[in-house]
Amino acid sequence: MNELGKFLVIAGLLLAAVGALLWSGFGRGWLGRLPGDIHYSRGDFSFHFPIVTCLLLSAILTLLLWLFRR
Repeated sequence: MNELGKFLVIAGLLLAAVGALLWSGFGRGWLGRLPGDIHYSRGDFSFHFPIVTCLLLSAILTLLLWLFRR
């Protein structure tokens, strides 16, 4: 149970740090606007799906979780 507690504390601190960075405005210019993100607008309708941003965040989180498991 000791390892689970360490993991939860570290994960919480990382989540708080990422939240603080995003709240401060870091990434406002590029996050969600990477090449390959889908953005369609016509008239009053606008659709935005940041697929490349999702893939990038997924790869980063996978790498971090893999490193913490070792």
